[in-house]
Amino acid sequence: MKLTIIGTGYVGLVSGTCFAEVGHQVICVDSDAAKVKLLQAGGIPIYEPGLEELVRKNVAAGRLSFTHSTAEGVEKSDVIFIAVPTPPQPDGSVDLSYIERVARDIAGAMTSYKIVVDKSTVPVKTGEKVAETIQRYCPAKVEFDVVSNPEFLREGFAVGDLMKPDRVVIGTRSPRPVAAMREIYTPFQAPIIVTDINSAELIKHAANSFLALKISYINAIATVCEAAGANVQEVAQGIGLDERIGRRFLNAGIGFGGSCFPKDLSAFIKIAEQIGYDFKLLKEVQHINADQMERFLKKITDTLWVLKDKTIGVLGLAFKQNTDDVRSSPAIALCQRLIQEGATLRVHDPKGMDKARALLPTATYVEDMNAVAEGCDALVVATEWEEFKQLDLARAKKGMTHPILFDGRNLFDPAEMVRLGWIYKSVGR
Repeated sequence: MKLTIIGTGYVGLVSGTCFAEVGHQVICVDSDAAKVKLLQAGGIPIYEPGLEELVRKNVAAGRLSFTHSTAEGVEKSDVIFIAVPTPPQPDGSVDLSYIERVARDIAGAMTSYKIVVDKSTVPVKTGEKVAETIQRYCPAKVEFDVVSNPEFLREGFAVGDLMKPDRVVIGTRSPRPVAAMREIYTPFQAPIIVTDINSAELIKHAANSFLALKISYINAIATVCEAAGANVQEVAQGIGLDERIGRRFLNAGIGFGGSCFPKDLSAFIKIAEQIGYDFKLLKEVQHINADQMERFLKKITDTLWVLKDKTIGVLGLAFKQNTDDVRSSPAIALCQRLIQEGATLRVHDPKGMDKARALLPTATYVEDMNAVAEGCDALVVATEWEEFKQLDLARAKKGMTHPILFDGRNLFDPAEMVRLGWIYKSVGR
């Protein structure tokens, strides 16, 4: 099928590329001319494992192209996906101005029937507003359908998530676009759920909020484990083997972050509030998440006492492994708190250092993870990169004023660290 994706961020670029990979003809649209030029040249503006190779492959095959013209995308495609940002506002609600602007642009360019698909994460009833906007601003007054098709992509694993999805959700007010949407997703061989638009929009927020709840739950359990002398990893294994619960998202740490969970949690609380429900459970999830960072910071201050003029090495800046995204990263928040307390930082991240520089301008950026600890009073693991498990602990210990490691992601074995002569503090163990 002929598809257009408006927006080339994590969702839009991955979706468009994977649609092209299974044989669809895809045009990706972005208003940023510099980004379009980069993509046309075979580069990509984000780090996502496996994505760059797929972009180049499908551009070369003629299935994937890039433009800054929305009108071109609308004219040449049957289905137009909206995948633009929906940033949070100060009160926790969602800024829908990008969605509204794109809906107006699509309306202005439509001269025949189109299916307009909302791929961005939006509050319930957004589909109704998109339909009203297109109806209002379409001079040709042609027929169209609006569909909600929420994404469930994890940064760092997005290509695999789209190529082998758990499910595909299609929300629509009319049966007319269903056959086309099924045709788009048939190559991915996933269960397809057809719902009304409002239910589809709620599914995304409900899913992300539940996963955030699960992380906060295990972090609360970690606090209980520390007080009781238990091991949160063993507790997580024991409850996670129950198929009703599952082991995923039961890893204690310094809290969740990123561009989705905090934003979607706040938005869902606000959505519930606007329709008359006080979602106290999700407010407590937010409280536990914030408290987890404070508890970890207290471990550091209790051990080092005064942070002023201390040098601390930090491993990890991205909000999670396998991405360069530092938006709402707990690692960045921790670094900022340490700097506020007067500490000097030496930092390393396999992919996130360039994007972190504007947020942590005073930190020293170290290209070799094994050199981060040199001259440090303590070392902190803040992101769960797999390569950090291969840290040269002997070299790190030798280069430090004293071998102290605060493991915010539980990457190392406590007994082994003590045997190696470290003062070792982790989470819930």
